[in-house]
Amino acid sequence: VQLQASGGGLVQPGGSLRLSCTAPGVTLADYAIGWFRQAPGKEREGISCINTSGGITYYADSVKGRFTISRDNAKNMIFLQMNSLEPDDSAIYYCGNAGDRTMIYQTKRADSYSWGQGTQVTVSS
Repeated sequence: VQLQASGGGLVQPGGSLRLSCTAPGVTLADYAIGWFRQAPGKEREGISCINTSGGITYYADSVKGRFTISRDNAKNMIFLQMNSLEPDDSAIYYCGNAGDRTMIYQTKRADSYSWGQGTQVTVSS
């Protein structure tokens, strides 16, 4: 499964961005999806995930209360709304697929069945 993250960019501290995850030719409704990020010199971090129906979500403490994950299975897209962005949020963001029963475990371990192209998020004044 080749996933593509998009929507990154340069934003000032306190600003917002919405990332999108797509997979042309793949039915994303069949997968739990996680969002991950990796900053230069740091390990990849799992920050959020959502199950196939959208009824179960998980957030890492580092983003809880600021980020919201959602999915639109009809549009075959997963979103990550990021508010109150901080410089420490600067990283390349990736989406990855996971199993419904293992998604939280995989997200905490920054583990996905497959990785695709990431999108750069830079938070700076």
